Amino acid sequence: MHSPTAPRQGFRRNPRSLFFRALPLGWEKDRKAFAGAQRERLLEAMSRAVAARGYANVTVADVVGLAGVSRTTFYDHFRDKEHCFLGTYIEGSRALVEEIAAAIRASGEADWHDRVRTGIERYLELLGSNPNLARAILVDVLGAGPTAVELRRQVFSSFVDLFRPSPHGRRPADVAMRRVPEPYLRGLVGGIAELVQEHIVAHGAETLPELEDTLVGLAFSIVELGTRQAGRDGRRRRSRSRSAS
Repeated sequence: MHSPTAPRQGFRRNPRSLFFRALPLGWEKDRKAFAGAQRERLLEAMSRAVAARGYANVTVADVVGLAGVSRTTFYDHFRDKEHCFLGTYIEGSRALVEEIAAAIRASGEADWHDRVRTGIERYLELLGSNPNLARAILVDVLGAGPTAVELRRQVFSSFVDLFRPSPHGRRPADVAMRRVPEPYLRGLVGGIAELVQEHIVAHGAETLPELEDTLVGLAFSIVELGTRQAGRDGRRRRSRSRSAS
């Protein structure tokens, strides 16, 4: 439960946050690099403020206090609190998707089971090491207004794309995943998001890696079910075609 009176400095900055992934190692100790990272510091500060107090209770003063910048600097980058939160959501979600995709590519796995497990493992690992971001984009986004909810729907599609195969790929994973109907992939991503959200609220984001076996089992079940359904649909279509001829 969020406290509206939580201290502004309650959560320390994580210099290895996903928001800082493009910055050089040790950036926070380099005066020039630190000064040049104002936007990144504001985004990361917003995630900390929201995780500590809840979106509705956060003020611009909270964010600039955590980021260590002036109000003038804040308004150089963002129109208002909502604009900053939306930026936090967009950048945080993009970083997650890109890091997961990179991990899957780097694995070199050809079997879809291994690729799915790698993606889920990396997803939970990233959220667990970025707990403030996890809470902001998976829990508090739901109370951040209609624009944020619509943005969440768009980002949802980006996560669905992680499960989509290459349209012309010949790897076993591509061949297998092409048979899975779109609604099954969307259902899979929705189910993962719901379980992760519930875990964050009940147990905290830091322990999310404990969900790995549950989420991998869910993914395997849905993909296999979707594949079987696609096979049945294909047989029905062929049967109707023969009957029509």
